[in-house]
Amino acid sequence: MADRITREQVQHVAGLAKLEFTDTQLDAFTPQLDDIIGLFETLSEVDTEGVEATTNVSDQLNVMREDVAEDWGQSAALLDNAPDAERGYIKVPAIIDESEDD
Repeated sequence: MADRITREQVQHVAGLAKLEFTDTQLDAFTPQLDDIIGLFETLSEVDTEGVEATTNVSDQLNVMREDVAEDWGQSAALLDNAPDAERGYIKVPAIIDESEDD
């Protein structure tokens, strides 16, 4: 049984992320998230004294390219695959619902 995170906390975080879980899913995810938190607790026990912080794992510096928009002529095909489109744009559900703000 989970002892670092409760079912109610998982449900609360899911609500903040606008996710809905069934009771069965909550029962499955709670111990999984508890195990993940346990892994982070294990990592926090590692002695990193004297270990230099890694800021970049690649030896390449400032690899940049021009940011140029190119028209590949595929917008019609893209919009044909979209579940809902209007005036050349893909319509998606609102992710910020200001009507809930009080």
